[in-house]
Amino acid sequence: MVNILTVSTQPFEGQKPGTSGLRKRVKVFQQENYTENFIQAMLEAIPQADGGPKNATIVVGGDGRYYSDEVLQVIVKASLGQGVSKLIVGLNGIVSTPAASNIIRQRKATGGILLTASHNPGGPDYDFGIKYNCSNGGPAPESVTDKIYEISKTIKELKLGDAPKIDFSKLGTQQVGDLTIEVIDGVNDYVDLMKTIFDFDAIKEFFNNNKDFKMLFDGMNGVTGPYGRRLFVEEFGLDDSSVMRCVPLPDFGGAHPDPNLTYAHDLVETVDKKGLDFGAASDGDGDRNMIIGKKAFVTPSDSVAIIAHYAKDAIPYFKKHGVNGLARSMPTSQAIDLVAQKMNVEYFEVPTGWKFFGNLMDAGRCSICGEESFGTGSDHIREKDGLWAVLAWLSILAHVNKEKPAGVQDILQAHYQIYGRNFFSRYDYEEVDGKTAEDMVNRLRHQIEKKELIDKTINGFTIAKADDFEYLDPIDGSVSKKQGVRIIFKDGSRIIIRLSGTGSQGATVRLYVEKYSNDAKEYTHETQTALKPLIDVALELSELEKYTGRKEPTVIT
Repeated sequence: MVNILTVSTQPFEGQKPGTSGLRKRVKVFQQENYTENFIQAMLEAIPQADGGPKNATIVVGGDGRYYSDEVLQVIVKASLGQGVSKLIVGLNGIVSTPAASNIIRQRKATGGILLTASHNPGGPDYDFGIKYNCSNGGPAPESVTDKIYEISKTIKELKLGDAPKIDFSKLGTQQVGDLTIEVIDGVNDYVDLMKTIFDFDAIKEFFNNNKDFKMLFDGMNGVTGPYGRRLFVEEFGLDDSSVMRCVPLPDFGGAHPDPNLTYAHDLVETVDKKGLDFGAASDGDGDRNMIIGKKAFVTPSDSVAIIAHYAKDAIPYFKKHGVNGLARSMPTSQAIDLVAQKMNVEYFEVPTGWKFFGNLMDAGRCSICGEESFGTGSDHIREKDGLWAVLAWLSILAHVNKEKPAGVQDILQAHYQIYGRNFFSRYDYEEVDGKTAEDMVNRLRHQIEKKELIDKTINGFTIAKADDFEYLDPIDGSVSKKQGVRIIFKDGSRIIIRLSGTGSQGATVRLYVEKYSNDAKEYTHETQTALKPLIDVALELSELEKYTGRKEPTVIT
């Protein structure tokens, strides 16, 4: 029998979760009752259609970042207080975000609590995050996150079980009062799922027939390290040298676990220096990916388009189930739209946030989707999936190489020959002053409302359309407004400016530029060179330097 304690508390300002949950500095979560308040609000907000918290089964996992151990104990105490029936917890509390989505779906759980700030750095002076996933395995919709926020604003007392410290380092089931806690290996179920999607024998045969083909996977000291080692070393029989940084660390080894050319520079340099054929990285919680090859960087926009193009030929899952539709986030390049048109399937442009894809998938209208922010996935789960994308690329390489030798760059160029090339880049200005960033965006919104931008020509680019992206969800009828300023030119080029909510402090300004070319002579051009005239237009239109004080972006992707 466990005593349930009633503890007085008071609300904290700003416990409003976004699409990716609540992200703050560790020191914020360490305030007395701060974490307890939020987790209780989260449990109380479980949709009644799913039965609410009483007798719920909750999957718990995370990326193992600093402060996770303490929060795992809080989840146990709060679950006891709310009458949760069962917690399914990853060994040492570690489960990748895509693997957690799969476990929720496989076990028919009520939902999941994920302890992650995704690609943000970890450690005592950096970030922590908590998010709730619903019974479909996907991120909580606004109806749930809004309810969590409303509860957090009025909370006055906590119901906490007086439980001993739970050991999550041993597999098996233990009972604490009326709460069952099952500790599982978070890798096994995920690898079994991947075997139902991809032809592992074909990938192994490709490696065996191409002994000179060398790859390197970078786990970035995040959650996918054990998954990557299991797949590439144990399943495919590659040498240990084919993986790096595959031990999850609470501070990610002092590195920034974001798989892009800036933060995964160790991988990029190694692939370049050793002339490796294929490189891939995943982020802190395993839902993002980066793909590179010998002198080749695959933009996430191109990556999802190429996966869609080869899906039914190279990936058994899509041979069996078909491709029912394609989708991308609004800032992502329009490369996948061209594939959808050729395949004669419907395609969607949605706001940034994986929950929008989840609605389409649950309705059977989207099979493959992606975001330019290094997120790629399919309807096998309801989260983006970094290792899924890596396995998709290995499947494509295995398929293409049956005909003739081809590397990553060859696959890119062959794609451009069919569809043309969407040159695309994103400039991130991190931790800028939030108010001045808002002022910058509001100035553009004002110009759009007054129709001051239409037909304006800057450096040869004439504006055809300008708006603040608004999305009507075709499944649930919800409307999402102010999702990013879009400026579209008469030649089809686009500039998009939006503020990101994935940081823990300040604001991140994201500037996206895209230019389409069907001139084969341009397909091998360097991206930044090809886009420079358009980037200059974007900086002039936005007056970004004036508002942010930044001459250079923090990250270019």
